[in-house]
Amino acid sequence: QVQLVESGGGLVQTGGSLKLSCTFRGNNFVRYSMAWFRQAPGQEREFVAHIRYDGGTTYYTDSVKGRFTISVNVPEDTTYLRMNNLKPEDTAVYYCAADYLSTVVQTSPDHYKYWGQGTQVTVSS
Repeated sequence: QVQLVESGGGLVQTGGSLKLSCTFRGNNFVRYSMAWFRQAPGQEREFVAHIRYDGGTTYYTDSVKGRFTISVNVPEDTTYLRMNNLKPEDTAVYYCAADYLSTVVQTSPDHYKYWGQGTQVTVSS
C-alpha cells in the first residue's frame, strides 16, 4: 500500500517562494512517476507538474513554467515542488500523486490511484 504525505504549504506574499514536500510511504518509490496537482475553491483539480520515474524528465503546465521546479530525492523517498515568484492565482490546495511505472505524462487526475491529503498554499496580493 502507498501513502503520500504533503507538507510545506503556508501563507506567502506575491513574489515569494515556498517548497512543498511529498513523502512516499511504501515500497519501490523509484518505480513511481510523481505529479503535483492543485485545486482552488470551486474549481476542478488541475495538473501542475510531473517527473518520470525512469530518468527524471519533467513536464509543467504552462502557467508555472520557469517558476516551479519538481524534483525527487530517492534516498529520502520524497518529491519536492519548489515554487518561486508566486502569484495570487497560485492559491490552492496542492496535492501530490503517484503513478506506477508510467512513462506517459498523465495530466488528468482521474488516472492517478494514489494521492496525498493536500497542503494549502495561499498567496496574498
